[in-house]
Amino acid sequence: MITVHRQQEVLSACRVADLARAALSRADPLEVTAIHEGGEHLSWFVGREYVARFVTDQRSADRQQREIELRDLVRDRVTVPVPRSAAVGGTPGLRFTLDERLPGISAERRPVGERGERDLAALLTGLRCVSTVDAADLGVPRQEPHRLSELREQAVAAAERMTGNGQLDGPILPWAPLPHEAMPVLVHADLKGEHLLVDGDGAISGVIDWTDAEIGDPATDIAGLAISIGSPAALRVAERACYDAATRERGIFLARCNTLILLDDRLNGTDDSPEPLLRAQLTRAWHTSPSGAVSGEWSGRTTRHSRFSAGSVDGGEQGVEGRRAE
Repeated sequence: MITVHRQQEVLSACRVADLARAALSRADPLEVTAIHEGGEHLSWFVGREYVARFVTDQRSADRQQREIELRDLVRDRVTVPVPRSAAVGGTPGLRFTLDERLPGISAERRPVGERGERDLAALLTGLRCVSTVDAADLGVPRQEPHRLSELREQAVAAAERMTGNGQLDGPILPWAPLPHEAMPVLVHADLKGEHLLVDGDGAISGVIDWTDAEIGDPATDIAGLAISIGSPAALRVAERACYDAATRERGIFLARCNTLILLDDRLNGTDDSPEPLLRAQLTRAWHTSPSGAVSGEWSGRTTRHSRFSAGSVDGGEQGVEGRRAE
């Protein structure tokens, strides 16, 4: 297996261009540009038409092949654009897919508007309609059940540790929703901002990177939306997609717990994700609606310290302070 360090050495722009030309059976020059957002895949823009994503182990290569088949399965169901595969290729220890490049830019850089919220509701509705039997036949794994009480304990410990270290003004203590068994559906399972493409009108112009898709709790995708477009918008999307209050609340709970745990791992553990991104995701997950859909107040301040509050949907509140990315 090639290490990340060696990938960076081997995958020069010339090397990527040569591999892409071979996969596409083209002889003309191809301009390639490294994509720095994200980091979970080594990805490159290839001309104006394609995106190349490289992996270095067989398990990841198998997941990419499954992703191609899964996108074909969901494409007619979800209504939002999903990339088509143009080619696959590579060498021993280095595999890649070439996908069509969809228009728009990341939701990390452009806000999702009302049209986009409607698109995302259609995405959740469409995924619910995909046969889980067909997805399982492609090798899509079944998600482990969420252990909500354990997750809350981890989140509380993370908040207390960061507060004690002066890394977070707190405490942040997320509520624990009652256990609720949801009908398993196909979930994207990684709906963070970089995987949502947004056009100039705020509509969703593409949903990318389906390699983490699972059969499981629909609250997983509501949680993903909470960290990418904010909890109030995620709740509106989930309600438009006809998910019940318990599922919606569970999604926000997952987002709030996970953002605390991930930021703590970055500050006090071994994670190397960009800290400003993790703080931005924490802000979005704990952002509360003026209408009270998630009880609490949002100060809207953009200074170093911004105020959060959180509580259960039925009205319990706990004062919270969180620190935003500078």
